[in-house]
Amino acid sequence: MTEQPTPLWQPDAAYAATTRIAHYMEWLAERTIHPPGPYEALWRWSVDDLTGFWQSIVDYFGVRLQGDRSVVLGAQAMPGAQWFPHARLNYCEQVFAAETADSPAIIACREDGRQEVLEWADLRRHVALLAQVLREAGVGPGDRVAAYLPNWSETVVAFLATASLGAVWSSCAPDMGAGVVADRFRQIEPKVLVATDSYRYGGRLFDRRREVQVLLEQLPSVQRVLHVPGPHCEAGALAPWRNTVLWADALAAVSASAPGLVFEPVPFGHPLWVVYSSGTTGLPKAMVHSHGGITLTHLKTMALQHDLRPHDRMLFLGSPGWIVWNLLVGGLLAGGTIVLFDGNPQHQGPEGLWRLLDGLAVTHLGCGAAYLTAVMNAGTRPRDFVRLERLRAIVSTGSPLPDTAYHWVYAAVKPDVWLASVSGGTDIASGFVACCPLLPVHAGEIQCRELGVAAQAFDEQGRAVVGEVGELVVTRPMPSMPVYFWNDPDGSRYRESYFETYPGVWRHGDWIRFTERGSSVIYGRSDATINRHGIRMGTAEIYRAVELLPWVRDSLVVDLEYLGRPSFLPLFVVLDEGQVLDDARRAAILQQVRTLASPRHVPDAVLQVGAVPRTLTGKKMEVPMRKLLLGAPVESVARTDAMANPESLAFFVRYAQELAAAQAVQTG
Repeated sequence: MTEQPTPLWQPDAAYAATTRIAHYMEWLAERTIHPPGPYEALWRWSVDDLTGFWQSIVDYFGVRLQGDRSVVLGAQAMPGAQWFPHARLNYCEQVFAAETADSPAIIACREDGRQEVLEWADLRRHVALLAQVLREAGVGPGDRVAAYLPNWSETVVAFLATASLGAVWSSCAPDMGAGVVADRFRQIEPKVLVATDSYRYGGRLFDRRREVQVLLEQLPSVQRVLHVPGPHCEAGALAPWRNTVLWADALAAVSASAPGLVFEPVPFGHPLWVVYSSGTTGLPKAMVHSHGGITLTHLKTMALQHDLRPHDRMLFLGSPGWIVWNLLVGGLLAGGTIVLFDGNPQHQGPEGLWRLLDGLAVTHLGCGAAYLTAVMNAGTRPRDFVRLERLRAIVSTGSPLPDTAYHWVYAAVKPDVWLASVSGGTDIASGFVACCPLLPVHAGEIQCRELGVAAQAFDEQGRAVVGEVGELVVTRPMPSMPVYFWNDPDGSRYRESYFETYPGVWRHGDWIRFTERGSSVIYGRSDATINRHGIRMGTAEIYRAVELLPWVRDSLVVDLEYLGRPSFLPLFVVLDEGQVLDDARRAAILQQVRTLASPRHVPDAVLQVGAVPRTLTGKKMEVPMRKLLLGAPVESVARTDAMANPESLAFFVRYAQELAAAQAVQTG
């Protein structure tokens, strides 16, 4: 018998009984839909009986479907599955079905300490007014509204107003350059643009008036611009853009004539929003999610997987250019209060965000794994200066969370907090593997597959494996899979993205290993695979080892294969400020990899860099850097305006030139 690891956290019976998923399981049992049992059995039923499971989500949450709901899943092909093909609904209507009078809908915070509270009644009024503004601008079902805004309350209002009309939403954060934003918005031809003139980050003012002007020059479809004043124009000065009106003036102009909030019922598969792939190596994919698919998935994910309850408060660090923003807004569906944070969470020092969480009685903190690692590496111990009495859960995503960070959370943050590591993507606006409050937490592991997600690990022969690293695939349809890509009329780009390797099976592009307990470990992108001596390995195995060293801040590894020659494996490391990669530290890194990973993982070279190239959402740019170091021109592999730190490219460009020169000498 395999020895079971000791969990870092285990819910007791009293706690488990209070969770929403426990109530849902009781509800299923009372109606003889599914008997009581462990989570793994519930998951198995949820993917074996897709019709029964998703119908139960509709009924349990009281989803306001109109029309014939008897057909849950029409065509079952992937791609092309048809969910509730004869029913209609509106995402925004379902949001306001959760409206309460005794807790706010939104608490919007900025890095300088300013806060704004929107009660549900305030939110309803603002959404109704803006919906009327959009109507008068000619926006109706299917029209696109684009936003170039930070994580402000106005952004949520604009999204909900758009959704209420059956129009299609799309957003980019203002830290993205005009070129990369145009690459996205040009594809969807928005009728209205909601934009700001400026924002603050880390105490610095960023003027975006010129960026918006350049963007509008590339978007002839825009007929109206709504200007949300930023810190540069807080006095109400109007930006000099075409067909522009100030946000407050637009709402005031319709305040007397606007009807109450009206919801346009649309088909289940009607577009809700368009979101985009990173676009670091080419034109970003414009992925379309539906009203129905997102409503059902976010109810399931936020309420059952994350246990967000009415009156809970969730703060998820992320901008409107990252899919976690969309997921956070989905917390409104579950009746929670969403806490928006705009700015640098470290601006008030390493203690600032934790004091904010404590003061606002936040119950759920969501963040990228990089944030938790950075706080840990800074030596911060939140439990020494705040109590965090209401904080029940910390949700980590974006990249694998190192084992050391799991232990740090329980030692330095809160010993009884539920640490929920999750992995999903923009592609499905939710998780493939995620969390459940009924299950234990083990260091380095993601607790479970999400309900309704038939996730498996496939070996090279396309067989499902347990206990082995394989390709992350999904073998049955899900409502939140994109209904299509924009400007992909024959669906070829959609199929090539997910279904080319295994026809009829979604291949996501991650290496994953499932344990016999149903938990999982992510090993990095499968298209950044290391192949040494015929053995395939994931990059995350090396990162886990290297980043355990207290003086290593970040790392990147790529496998450089030269047409039949043995692989060359350079490892790039970012050290603590003032530290130098000398022979002793280089030897320590090599020994760490050899001991904690394997001798096969040991890199051929270790080089110190100032920063690891990352996308705007914080992902390591493994594949682009591999292509660059194999000789591809930098402009073909990396869009600097789609990067968080474009200055980091300079080292890799120089190193690529050195490698090319050395290769020329060898072959010459």
